[in-house]
Amino acid sequence: TASMQEFFKAFPKAYEPKEVEEKWYRFWEEGGYFKASAGSKKEPYAIVIPPPNVTGVLHMGHALVTTLQDILIRWKRMCGFETVWVPGTDHAGIATQTVVERHLMKTLGKRRSDFTREEFLGHVWKWKEESETQILNQIRKVGCSCDWSRLSFTMDQPRSRAVRTMFKKMFDAGLIYRGDYLVNWDPVTQTALADDEIEYEERESALYYIRYPIVGTDQHLTVATVRPETLLGDTAVAVSPQDLRYQSLIGKQITIPVVNRQVPIIGDTSIDPEFGTGVVKITPAHDPNDYEMAQRHNLPMINIMTPDGCINENGAEFQGLPMEEARKAVVEKLKSLGLLEKVEKYTNRVGLSYRSKAVIEPYLSKQWFVKLSHFKNKLIDLVQSKKVKLIPDSFESTYFHWIYHLRDWCISRQIWWGHRIPIWYNTEDPSQMVCYAEEGIPPEVAQNPTLWEQDTDVLDTWFSSALWPFAVFGWPEKPPDLEKFYPTSCLVTGHDILFFWVARMIVMGDYAFDKPPFSDVFLHGLIFDSRWEKMSKSKGNIIDPLEIIASYGTDAMRMALSSATTHARQIDLDRRRFEEFKNFANKIWNGARFVFMNLEGLEVKDGIDMDILKLEDRWILSKLNRIIQEVNASLYEYAFDKATKAAYDFFWKEFCAYYVEMVKPVLFGKLGTAEEKSNKQKILLVVLCNAVRLLHPMAPFITEELFQLLKPFAGGFPQDPYTKETVEALQAPACIVAPYPKVIRELDIDSAIEDEFAAVDGLVHAVRNIRAEMQIPPGVTTALYIVGSEKQLQFVQKHETILKALVRLETLQLMTTEKPLTFASTAVVGDLKLIIPLPLEMRERERTRLTKERDKLIEQQNTTRIQLGNRDFLAKAPPLLIDKLKTNLDQAEKELYLIGQKLEN
Repeated sequence: TASMQEFFKAFPKAYEPKEVEEKWYRFWEEGGYFKASAGSKKEPYAIVIPPPNVTGVLHMGHALVTTLQDILIRWKRMCGFETVWVPGTDHAGIATQTVVERHLMKTLGKRRSDFTREEFLGHVWKWKEESETQILNQIRKVGCSCDWSRLSFTMDQPRSRAVRTMFKKMFDAGLIYRGDYLVNWDPVTQTALADDEIEYEERESALYYIRYPIVGTDQHLTVATVRPETLLGDTAVAVSPQDLRYQSLIGKQITIPVVNRQVPIIGDTSIDPEFGTGVVKITPAHDPNDYEMAQRHNLPMINIMTPDGCINENGAEFQGLPMEEARKAVVEKLKSLGLLEKVEKYTNRVGLSYRSKAVIEPYLSKQWFVKLSHFKNKLIDLVQSKKVKLIPDSFESTYFHWIYHLRDWCISRQIWWGHRIPIWYNTEDPSQMVCYAEEGIPPEVAQNPTLWEQDTDVLDTWFSSALWPFAVFGWPEKPPDLEKFYPTSCLVTGHDILFFWVARMIVMGDYAFDKPPFSDVFLHGLIFDSRWEKMSKSKGNIIDPLEIIASYGTDAMRMALSSATTHARQIDLDRRRFEEFKNFANKIWNGARFVFMNLEGLEVKDGIDMDILKLEDRWILSKLNRIIQEVNASLYEYAFDKATKAAYDFFWKEFCAYYVEMVKPVLFGKLGTAEEKSNKQKILLVVLCNAVRLLHPMAPFITEELFQLLKPFAGGFPQDPYTKETVEALQAPACIVAPYPKVIRELDIDSAIEDEFAAVDGLVHAVRNIRAEMQIPPGVTTALYIVGSEKQLQFVQKHETILKALVRLETLQLMTTEKPLTFASTAVVGDLKLIIPLPLEMRERERTRLTKERDKLIEQQNTTRIQLGNRDFLAKAPPLLIDKLKTNLDQAEKELYLIGQKLEN
């Protein structure tokens, strides 16, 4: 008794997250609870973290994806799997280089070009170290149980070797090639981008109708274009061979305005005679469709753009002008030559860089590509056969649409930060190339270094990220980790990188191992605010996870995120969710505190006496088993919102609001025997211990704190399945490795018991509704009359103690005939009628209120009568006002009559 009293003196009345979070995270990490062993005989469960970019601090999207992964890892760890969750970060080539360049300009006033490549990369590495430290600390703050001993970075030595090895493997197999190709060019970052790195938006533009003179005639063809400046690179004009207007012109020459270059008129079946004028200018170096046409007709290609988006030497007098300015200058020149027929307003889709937001320019350059067409059928088959399951499966149609329109993947980037392409060219004969996978330089290059030069480009960030699920386990070596944990079990990521990352990981994993890198892909929605706007820094609606943790606690943030994660494409994250789950954390704490305060003297070794269970006991055990079943099933289906809601509702409603209230009379000695009290104490212990473990994946800190406080009850050897399961669970050193609740006894999931309790609950709800309508304060007791048949009243009498425990009743009277009652409110539940008279003290208050209301109405009546009796007022007042006053007088008379009746009652 003395020790229990000391225990409760030290037990805070409110939950303080800051007091427990750092303590338990340090306990878990130092205790090695996050580490996985490749030598374990347990079934593996592996997740690799989507590596955050080392560009700065994390945002709420990162908090969401790490929370969801941690829920799965903690759940599977408690279910007995050998779980590994590999953390790491991504070098994020273009994004990081852009951020560092801005930083250097702001702090030193220098551009990248002011440094050597090595000097600049030194600045980027320094940035990476600082940013990564911040990011990893934030991931820890979210409570993530990552195996930090396996921390990886996409440009660390093992991952770099994996990148070089994969490049050489694909290069030697002819799956990576280099060639002149029209790429999506970002003139700001001055690098090529893949098709799916382009964002499109509708913009108001203009359609320019330009006259192209036909050589040897005084005729012309009119071409409509939105990009008149590109005529500087035209190498043909195309018409449809079926277009009767132009059939006779095919094969003749036409003059390109401004530059006066003669080019052929060609016929191509891709031209639609109905579209525009039926004549199309062909600029192969600056339009993807024109590029393909040039391949068919063997047309020359003239590049008119510099890497920074200006007109080059092929633009003659326009050289040096940015593309937008060149457009204006070319249009003015056409006007002066009389070759601009007309200009119309036009709306078109403009491609923008997803990083710099610069307008994308088609640009002819030498690039490196992966032949994705080689993998097309495999990408389709793996998802169709469910060897890779996309969850929710509504994303399959999006996935297949992308696969069916697959193009080769441009993997070279013209930046400095990244994996440099492991190719060396012979400076005397560039067609001679050496691909080298090891660190350093190839032996033939070392023998004659002046004769060789390494490619200056780096690989697309997504190339190294695509190797992540196996590179983190040591590939291309074959360590035990790779054998144990590859393929991984699940990938959790945002649906917006389904093609950037997910599909490419499937390509690389299946190519390296002939099996995909994961079996399940859960694609979560993107976070939107309460106004249904996507969160972004530019909109200023970002929610900082660390701010939320400081204000509400980590558990509250995690539960709010989990509860908001449906299978929808958007996540509505209102700040009120954080407040709601902060309150829930306090409810967990207070519910547990009540249980601890009422376990004094408990001997668990005797176990629960299943023969003396009451309805409320059987009901809570049925609900416990059912909720364990529901939460496990929901987590299995990645229904995070359902799992969180089920656990939330069970603890708050069934356990705290109902069962705890129902057992109080027995615990406090007002009802029942010593055996019944002991039974209820054990059930409280059982339910609390299971609820704590059930909630642990979602709310790890508060549950670990409570689990450790429950551990003193791990003694004894009870025989009943409930207390036995609880005692065995509490023998675990920590909640993080305690067994996750499983259905203890399926036969106790009893629909009949739950239906019987629901019938009692229906009466409770009815009484509570009446009290709310009558505005009866929670602390005021009332009388309750229930009218019904003998059989129905017997049911009420059987469960009278439950009814009295859940609603504040002064008296309960059961009647087969209704007794006339004044000043009472009623409700009907089935064939039962419930009547609650207004309590005596409230009647006096109501009498006072009604008297004041009556006096006020009488005063209003007198004022109105005086007005209506005044001849001058009646002569001047509008008829509508007089009618309104008369109506008010009649209404007041009716209200006075009703008040008089109420006062008489």
